[in-house]
This record gives sequence, C-alpha cells and structure tokens, in this order.
Amino acid sequence: MQFFEILTPMTILLCSLGVFIGIVMGAIPGMTATMAIAIFLPITYALDMIESIGLLIGLYVGGISGGLVPAVLINIPGTPSSLTTTFDGYPMTQKGEGEKALKVGVTASVFGGFFSLAVLYFFAPMLSTFAIDFSSVEMFLIILFAMTIIASISKGSLLGGIFSGLLGILISLIGTFTINNETRLIPPGFESELIYGFTLLPVLIGLFAVGQLLEEAEKGMKASAHQKIKLQKGDTKSKFSFRLFKNQKVNVVRSSLLGTFIGMLPGVGGSAASITAYSQAKNFSKNPKELGKGSPEGVVASESANNGLIGGALVPMLSLGIPGDSTTAILIAAFLLQGIQVGPLFISSNPDLWSGMVFALIVANIAMFFMMFLTVKYFAKIVFIPKYLIFPIIIVACVIGSYAINNGIMFDVWTLLLFGFLGYIFPKLGIQIPSFLIGFILGAEAEKNFIDTLQGSGGDLSVFFTNGPVAIVLWILILGSIIFSVADYRKGKKEEATYAS
Repeated sequence: MQFFEILTPMTILLCSLGVFIGIVMGAIPGMTATMAIAIFLPITYALDMIESIGLLIGLYVGGISGGLVPAVLINIPGTPSSLTTTFDGYPMTQKGEGEKALKVGVTASVFGGFFSLAVLYFFAPMLSTFAIDFSSVEMFLIILFAMTIIASISKGSLLGGIFSGLLGILISLIGTFTINNETRLIPPGFESELIYGFTLLPVLIGLFAVGQLLEEAEKGMKASAHQKIKLQKGDTKSKFSFRLFKNQKVNVVRSSLLGTFIGMLPGVGGSAASITAYSQAKNFSKNPKELGKGSPEGVVASESANNGLIGGALVPMLSLGIPGDSTTAILIAAFLLQGIQVGPLFISSNPDLWSGMVFALIVANIAMFFMMFLTVKYFAKIVFIPKYLIFPIIIVACVIGSYAINNGIMFDVWTLLLFGFLGYIFPKLGIQIPSFLIGFILGAEAEKNFIDTLQGSGGDLSVFFTNGPVAIVLWILILGSIIFSVADYRKGKKEEATYAS
C-alpha cells in the first residue's frame, strides 16, 4: 500500500511526537506553532526529508490545535487564530463545562483539518500545473505579489510594515551573488563569515524563539494562571456528546470552508479566518444572542475555521512558493535547508514528498484528535507549568541547534543571539517581524529572477509588462493587493478614530 511505502513507522512516530509537542507548545500562553517549528527545525538535518516533514507537519497541526486549551480554560488564546474560541469557550468553563468545551473544540478541529486537506489535495496540483511553465518573468512577478503580503499583514502601521519588509530584503542580500561572484553588502571584518550571508536557521530561531522568550520573560516568569478550573460538574447537560454536532453540520462545513479559503489568501491570517467564521455563525444562528455567553456553536465555528486554515495556507506555499504567514515561511525554510525549491515544480518533481505531506496531515489530524480528546484533563494542566522551568530548556535547545547546523560554527550562535535580540527590540521600534521575515526569505530569490530576466532580455525592462497575459494578470493582482491593503488600512484607522471619539 502506498501509504506504508512512503510513511515508515519512524515517520508516523515522529509525526505523532510532533503533534504532542505542538499541543504542549500551543497550550502554553506565549508559545506558538511558529515557535515550535523554529525550535525543532535543526533536528530535521538528522532526518530524511519525509521524516522531517512528518515532524514539522505534526508540530504545525498540534501547535494550532493546542491553542484552544488556554483559550477555553483561562481566556488567553494560545494562537492568534484561537481568539474567537475565548468568546464562548471561557464562558463554558465558568459554567463548569470546560471539558465539554475542549472536546467540542477538538472535534471541530479535526473536521476542519480534514476538510482543508481535501481542498489541498485537489487544488494544489491543479494550480501547480498551471504555473509549471512560468519563466523568470512570471516567477519574479509572483514573488513581487508575495511581497505585497507585507502590506496586508502590516499591523498598526502600513509604512512600518513596508519598511520592515524592505529591511528584511536588504539583509537577505548580504553575501556573494551566485551569477558573477560579486560581493554585496558585507560589513568590513566579516568577509569570511558572511560570504554566503546569514544562515537562515539561526535567524529564524532567533527572531521567533529567543525574541519571544525575552518578551515573555519581560512580562514575568510566574505561572500564567492560578485560578481553579472546573472542567466538568458531572450533570448530563455539561457532558460532551457527539450528538451535539447533529445540528452543527452546516456550521462545520461553512466555517471549514471559510477557514480554508482565507488560509489560501496570502497574508490574511488565522485570526481573520476565525473571526469571519464566528461572525457568519452568529449571522446564521437560530439563537444569535446565545453566542458569546457559552454556546458550543461559537466554539465549533472558531475551531473549524482555525484548523481549516492549515491546508488552505499550504496551497499557495506548495504550488507557488508564496508564504502566507510566518509559519508557512518557516516551512519554506525547512525545504530550502534540505535543498528543495518550493514552487510550481514541487509537486511534479517530488511526488513521494507530496504524497508524504498529504499522508502526514492525515496522521497528524488523527493523532491530534485522539491525544486531545482522550487525555484532555491532563493537557488542561499544561497552562500551569511555570515559565522559569521551560525557558532555560528552550534556550539551550536553540543554541545547540544553531551551533550544529553547519557542523559547529560559533558565528551561527552569535547570529542566533543577534537576531534574538533584534526579535526582542524590533516590536518596540515598530519593526514588524513577520514582514521582516517574508522580505528576508524572498529577497535573494527575487533578485535572482530579476537578474535572469534582464540577462535574457538584454536589459529591456519592458519584458515585465509584455511577456504575455499571465504577466498582465499578475500585475493586476499586485495592484489589487496593494489597493486593498491601503484601503483596509485606512478603514481600520477610521474605525479606530470613531471608537476613540
């Protein structure tokens, strides 16, 4: 059977282990799926590609799903996409229905996960087939379109987000250009260390793990919750039953569809998916006034969209090489570290790896469901683990991983610490880390395709506009994305001003 030919017992074990670790990381306030993947990225060097992808997919699914635990129990979303889970999950906990809320969320999550997996399986190859004949012109325009994500994910300041992305592009250009070996932007005294630029892995771990740990440490090292949690009173009404989903079929499908679709839109993000699904659930609910007061319907909508986001976000990543958010950007980095280019040729050139990813998503969703559903009382205790016990272990793991990435180069540890410090101070300076990361990852590839295009056209820039209908469509998408981002930003500013007045 193809499943067992591609996914070995070790891969299944690593995927399940990744789910478990991801749930733990997602359930601890301040930790995220992105941080979990960044921390465990060095381990993938010791594994083959399918095993490493199984581990990372498990961390992704577990990290996103684990965010519902603190959202339900202590009113703190473990991930941005579990924000709306707090609206009804925590009121259910206050009524003594915490275990019921968690099991409702877990069941809705697995529905959303499998729905988005089906969309990924059928839609990504179709999109890749269309994009497989793209030249360097189209590839540059696709990367340029991906960079417009920077504007759409800018939080608080559109100009700040664009500056952050440009800073990431600038730093990505440090090193020696591969076509003519021309040295670029290397600071004096670091010619030998930075001949190939900053190593990607220490940069990622520093920004998302060390920087986040420093920020959390600044807030305080005490346990994040001390209140007594009532998981279940014991009466019939507060107990979970699968019959609850009998009247939630439309809600599950609608929310999963919205989550998957919004996940496919680069830069929109998980919080937008869950908020949209929750608002639609309220619009179509027979009892809209109950939502926000402890209704399972709200938890179903939020968590279906939450996990529907995963498969949706992988569609543009695998078929076009466009990272929709920081998590998929790190997954792209995982492929690059293994020497595999994600983009239109990925699925046709790596059929076993593509099948491995699909199978890993199946295993990860099944493992997530059984782990969380059967042991929910024990995962509920994770929110009480003191940060002063976890943070030192994570720091040591980050340092060891960065040191070992190039067989023991101390400069990579200094890179880790440098970007860890930058990850801590960037938000204080208004520099947005997700925008910076997308610019850093895409910058060098954009330069390469730009130079290839100019060499092929003899320096004629008009080729970017006259290379056929696909180029014109991409320009329309680029302009549309920019206009939408500016309009959305201005709308947000007006709403803030109205609210303030």
